[in-house]
Amino acid sequence: MAVQEATGIPALVSRESPLESARFGRSIERLTVPEGADDSLSEVRDAASGSAADIVILRYPADRVDWFARLLATPGRDAIFADCLMYWRLRAGAGRRPEPAALRTSGVTGTDVVRSLVADIFHAYGNHYLANPLLDPADALAGYQEWALRFVREDSCVTLRDEETDDILGLATLDETEFRTEILLAGVVSRAQGRGLYAHLLKGIEDRTLARGAAEIEISTQAHNVRVQRAWARYGFEPLRALITVHLVQTSLMCADVGC
Repeated sequence: MAVQEATGIPALVSRESPLESARFGRSIERLTVPEGADDSLSEVRDAASGSAADIVILRYPADRVDWFARLLATPGRDAIFADCLMYWRLRAGAGRRPEPAALRTSGVTGTDVVRSLVADIFHAYGNHYLANPLLDPADALAGYQEWALRFVREDSCVTLRDEETDDILGLATLDETEFRTEILLAGVVSRAQGRGLYAHLLKGIEDRTLARGAAEIEISTQAHNVRVQRAWARYGFEPLRALITVHLVQTSLMCADVGC
């Protein structure tokens, strides 16, 4: 989830998600409670109950620890807990850079190359869609591929390459504004994992951020992905915020799929 969805809106916002709806064959809306908003749980439940969407993907600040138990009583909706999204931040220039190596970062072209890289890097990633029995994990991975291709077209995708062979060892897609870089997808290909290469990918992103004069870098993942969060901590990132993800599904659909 891009950071502006969590922090760049002033109040409770519900919006249709046509790409997700088309991908999964279910009508999907996203309902986001931004950090610091005064929205009450009753407003959130009313918005979800009044929605005609099959699935409402709700995100709200994790400090509202009493909400989920009460979301279970949302009229016409079944609540599925779909993990917690953890955000981390680095001040550009403060990263703990790895020792120099025969590696470089550069752009990427070629639709098939990007699809293959995303499929390899993220095939086992436990994203929030996997919590919902109505959604096909293969469709979720296809969504990540489409997402990555969008940023390739915008020249906001970088690869980590072996300088000698030019082999692609890692991939990252970036949402870049004047003041910050948000890393949306980032990882090392399966054959090269466990060799400390992820830090070099982060270094390349930090260099790119500094070169264009931006001040900070943000990144997020599901709370269960502890391994990558350790890598961020080693590099110098610090935890920033946490958002709970809940899927509010039409009760009739859940009954039809898993039985009532």
